[in-house]
Amino acid sequence: QVQLVESGGGLVQAGGSRRLSCAASGRTFSNLVMGWFRQAPGKEREFVAGISQNSVNIVYADSVKGRFTASRDNAKNSVYLQMNSLKPEDTAVYYCAAHERSGSYQVIRTSRDMAYWGKGTLVTVSS
Repeated sequence: QVQLVESGGGLVQAGGSRRLSCAASGRTFSNLVMGWFRQAPGKEREFVAGISQNSVNIVYADSVKGRFTASRDNAKNSVYLQMNSLKPEDTAVYYCAAHERSGSYQVIRTSRDMAYWGKGTLVTVSS
């Protein structure tokens, strides 16, 4: 089992920045493919960013490309999402997700392929 705990959510004005963190435990972190997803009110959960085990491959949804940056620190068992130039449409509950896979270069874009989930952290962007 993998436990994931997100933090860093809150209220931010449009144009502002926020950094989300996700702390993982229960498995060797460097074996985990990590991802960020979000779910806005009344909408389905959607992919935000994915990062491979060795951080070499990082992918983003088109809606956040150029504004959000995903990173991880395998020594701290943590993954991060730096969000800049926030827009009201970024308002959502943000979830950290993980899947254990062999190798070093995998990324996952689909929520159904993620095995472990945090409880989420709410980011509200006011206009």
